Amino acid sequence: MSAVRDLSIGVDVGGTNTDAVVVDATGSVIAWTKQPTTADVIGGIRAGIAAVLSQLGDDRDRVSRVMLGTTHATNAIVARRGLDRVALVRLGAPAATEWPPLTGWPDDLSDQVLAGAAMLGGGHMVDGTPISPLDRDGIRRFLDGLGGGFDSVAVCGIFSPSSPEQEREVEQLVHDHLGEAVPVFLSQDIGPDGLLERENATVLNAALRGVASDVTRALVDVVAEEGLDVATFFAQNDGTLMSLGYAVRYPVLTIGSGPANSIRGAAFLSGAQNAIVVDVGGTTSDLGVLVDGFPRESTLPRDIGGVRTNFRMPDILSLGIGGGTVIDPRTGAVGPRSVGYRIAEEGLLFGGSTATLTDAAAAAGHGIPGRSLPTLSSGQRDLLSRALAHAHERIEEAVERLSLGRVDLPLVVVGGGALLVPDDLPGAGDVLRPDRADVANAVGAAISLAGGRAEQISDADDRDAAIAAASEAAIAKAIQAGADPLAVEIVDVLETSLSYTARPTLKVSVKAAGPLSHLAAPIPAR
Repeated sequence: MSAVRDLSIGVDVGGTNTDAVVVDATGSVIAWTKQPTTADVIGGIRAGIAAVLSQLGDDRDRVSRVMLGTTHATNAIVARRGLDRVALVRLGAPAATEWPPLTGWPDDLSDQVLAGAAMLGGGHMVDGTPISPLDRDGIRRFLDGLGGGFDSVAVCGIFSPSSPEQEREVEQLVHDHLGEAVPVFLSQDIGPDGLLERENATVLNAALRGVASDVTRALVDVVAEEGLDVATFFAQNDGTLMSLGYAVRYPVLTIGSGPANSIRGAAFLSGAQNAIVVDVGGTTSDLGVLVDGFPRESTLPRDIGGVRTNFRMPDILSLGIGGGTVIDPRTGAVGPRSVGYRIAEEGLLFGGSTATLTDAAAAAGHGIPGRSLPTLSSGQRDLLSRALAHAHERIEEAVERLSLGRVDLPLVVVGGGALLVPDDLPGAGDVLRPDRADVANAVGAAISLAGGRAEQISDADDRDAAIAAASEAAIAKAIQAGADPLAVEIVDVLETSLSYTARPTLKVSVKAAGPLSHLAAPIPAR
């Protein structure tokens, strides 16, 4: 009789550690590990998966899914490494030509990514009225003039999220002119209204295609090395999952997956649906807000590697406070330097010579079983005590900022450095420390749903039709991301009134989510 395939592996790559867990159908964590994050990312993933599989023994055949949250896309942007060359077509001339494409980008990044840009006729007004006819011949001349010196094409039209037809026509035009093998990325699929930020996000997404292809294929290779017959998924920024094929198509949507995984994992492990979550790692503490079981999303543009973008990201406040944060032995200053994953070699608690916040917590009586501090002078203990008090103050300030005045929200503490958070934090409700909180990020990846989002702009009188259209599109995107078509449902509807319009106008944003289908989408050829 074949084994019941009811186990999932969740992996989350952090700046210090790569965590991996195995959960069963009830969500119970039955295996877990922490491995040092490696420079190539894949080494840590490989070690994490191998470690939890060894704990399973003969039950490894019960694993049916592997879910990954990774910093690979972020690292590629920050390090300017492995990025594709992008040809950009902006639709909207003669409007919106005052600000050229990639305005405000760091020079080294724009020089590496942009193969060429053209601002051509097209685009729409907020009510759907065309700004000018689509300049089809101009698009062909622009592409021919680049002489093939690009890997993909990004298309961004004014108000294309609510009037998508022109961008789709350009996609077909490019394929007819250059062949189906040339990837085309449409801004309507990446971000909401806000031309420059959406354009930036679309170009970054196109530039990350090669990087995404490499990491997805590396994950497939790791799974194959272990002899697993599983479906594979990537975590995305809103706390849901997507298939590998979807991740290759929209790699920019993985950039905020780490904090989102932590928030989803904290919700699952604690049972809290509305709370503040603090994830204390080795280098930083990331704080976010849990709303009805999902991360609260930021309403502000986000800066990614020096580029201003507006795609959906969790509302995260990051502090330079972590278990490996270094304490200056002369002044007692806390951070910003961290020993990171080298804490096991350099921290006082592990026989090293560098004082860290983990050592400060141990000096206050919150040590690690089997580890003890060397003999400290009264001056050294006083210095460590002041450093820990400073860390507590900064965490308290961050909780107060995110709570928006509410003092009844529980605080869920997760992450390997959770001992840095006190049990009686002013401004917060009950402090919850769930079991396996140190690997909550990997748990979040393992238990997440597949999701999709869509937006629609319409007259206020057409509100119901706009919600229906956005809902249909969001469900379609969730299914494309890997959700079971029979179980996907709408989990959030947000309505916003638009100003400066001739008639009352609404923007409707709809999120859909559902359990994963048993089939994963194939990885497109690069």
